[in-house]
Amino acid sequence: MSTQPKAENLTWHRGEVDRAARTAAHGHQGAALWLTGLSGSGKSTLAHRVERLLIERGCFAYVLDGDNVRHGLNADLGFAPEERKENIRRVGHVARLFADAGALVITAFISPYREDRAQVRAMMPEGEFVEVHVAADLATCEARDPKGLYAKARAGEIRGFTGIDAPYEAPEAPELRVDTGAQSVDESAAQVVAWLEERGYLAG
Repeated sequence: MSTQPKAENLTWHRGEVDRAARTAAHGHQGAALWLTGLSGSGKSTLAHRVERLLIERGCFAYVLDGDNVRHGLNADLGFAPEERKENIRRVGHVARLFADAGALVITAFISPYREDRAQVRAMMPEGEFVEVHVAADLATCEARDPKGLYAKARAGEIRGFTGIDAPYEAPEAPELRVDTGAQSVDESAAQVVAWLEERGYLAG
């Protein structure tokens, strides 16, 4: 699908509050933490734990969850390759707006294709897209199977399922890689927050 607006005579309006002012107001930089990984890798669980830790620190943080977005904004999209691409394109623009508002927005989407993630990165200013590979391996994810989706995919009840009969293109050089198969949710969330601290995202 095209990324260009159909309407003409559009202008991107800039307000009276810039990024520096928002950073000062919130006490931290805005950014999109883009969690990508297989189904069952723990993306949503990790995203919500990181959100809680950030909120407890007084940060402006919010989770965009893959299933939640498909209940509304992307309710018209299925899981065919082109629909997956459009799903990520739309979410990328929403994440961009959140980051521009000064939020630490945490997305939890399989987002299996490198090209789609690169497109989202290109939407944002340098440093505002933070790719986090939630790197539990297929065997771990399939053993968990929290929604019973792998079993259905193996039985042929679901077609085009990532990791079974559709590809997952793991990040080649993510900002951060978190192995949720080898460490607890608390350890993984602490790793993400520590990374943000070390790189100055939480330094106001």
